[in-house]
Amino acid sequence: MRRTAALVGLSLMLLAAGCARPGTAPAAPAPSADERADAFARHATEVAETWRTAVGADKWRRGYVPLQDRTVLTADPGFTNDTKQAFLQGWYRDGIPLPAGKPADGTVRFPDGTLTVPLVSARDAYRELDQGDPPPCARPARPAPTGADPNGAVSSGPDTACIPLTVTGAKLGTATVLTSRGTATVPAWIFTIEELKAPIARLAVAPTAITAMPTPPERSGQLPEELVAAQDLTAAEGAKLTYRLGVGACDKDIERLVQEHDDVVVVGGSVRRSQEMCTQQLLLHPVTVTLDRPLGARAVLDVATGRPLLLTTAR
Repeated sequence: MRRTAALVGLSLMLLAAGCARPGTAPAAPAPSADERADAFARHATEVAETWRTAVGADKWRRGYVPLQDRTVLTADPGFTNDTKQAFLQGWYRDGIPLPAGKPADGTVRFPDGTLTVPLVSARDAYRELDQGDPPPCARPARPAPTGADPNGAVSSGPDTACIPLTVTGAKLGTATVLTSRGTATVPAWIFTIEELKAPIARLAVAPTAITAMPTPPERSGQLPEELVAAQDLTAAEGAKLTYRLGVGACDKDIERLVQEHDDVVVVGGSVRRSQEMCTQQLLLHPVTVTLDRPLGARAVLDVATGRPLLLTTAR
């Protein structure tokens, strides 16, 4: 059983639409909201059917496929601009010796069962976590102190290195992660960070135990111009999904669209294209939908590509 829903989006936010030239025939009327919803329903049904024949789809339901980055925030870290930049770029330094011994196998706990998996050492997890040293960067000028010339500013001094995050502790624990089989509890190395209020987790499952993402067959035909792709998931909690649509600066009447099946959920959106000259850029427009029932182990697929959406940390 499936459901198709069209929910009105929140605000304006894909590509340029040109003005009609003098003397040309008037443009055809833009598709109505109902016509856009019907077009989405047809393509979403095709996406769902295609997914069931994807290479590796059977392993998706039996293996371990993480659907988010292997570095996970355990709680509110209390980011500053500098520490958030360091986290997003993977700038770390080890303030302690890290154990190199490989731990015993661990257990991934899914809503529908468990899976025993090999784990990596704390040192290897840190090597995956650390993406290199920060480059030199200029600090912005600080505001002038109270009572000083309001038009002046205090120099921040010469260029300095952007700050890395300092690891001061490591222990084996678990993290909650979105996977192909729903939200799972996964073994993880928990790193204490001097500059943050909460630790950072790095998933400890060895790469050899991670199942490859299924590859859906190539789609036939292109998505209608009035439909737009979902770029990523930013939240998946129970029956509520938040994802980002790729839209244009002059697109209007943005709608969020979802089609539910027993095994998958297909998401995307629709817009009304502007006939005016517009800058050519892709903007990410967040939308939220509430499903008929919790997502569970269902894949969330993009209507344009037919591929699963990953849960990302919005920048």
